[in-house]
Amino acid sequence: MNIHIRNASIHDYHAVEAIMRQVQQMHIDWRPDIYKHSESVLPATVFEQAVRDQTLFVADCEGRVAGVLMIQYRHIESTNQVTRDVLFIDTMAVDEHDRGKGIGHAFFAFLKKLKLQKGCDGIELQVNARNKAAYQMYANYGFTEKSINMELL
Repeated sequence: MNIHIRNASIHDYHAVEAIMRQVQQMHIDWRPDIYKHSESVLPATVFEQAVRDQTLFVADCEGRVAGVLMIQYRHIESTNQVTRDVLFIDTMAVDEHDRGKGIGHAFFAFLKKLKLQKGCDGIELQVNARNKAAYQMYANYGFTEKSINMELL
């Protein structure tokens, strides 16, 4: 499969929204006490802003959007922490029909280049505790646990 990571364009909205709906459904299945169905998982205004900010990328496979990557640039500065610039993965999702075909690894290769290009100190993300497949992929790629979110219901 020929995978090309590129900036998302306005024309990608429906394909991106479809993938985001798949991810939302996984979250609903795991935690219906927290997640619910909504009209739009990624509102058009948020999508359009991310396209303008060039913080939304897609995995293009032979002219078809097969994955979505949304990032944030975070500047961390406080009296108690080392000042750092972090590339934060807000969303990384692959169409359910294309999982296991190397798209996640293509995103990571792209992110490593982007990290160097932007002069960031690291790449960070959060993963749903029930998403064992994603957790394992991140661990296999070299990500380590930084913190653990806990809840009391």
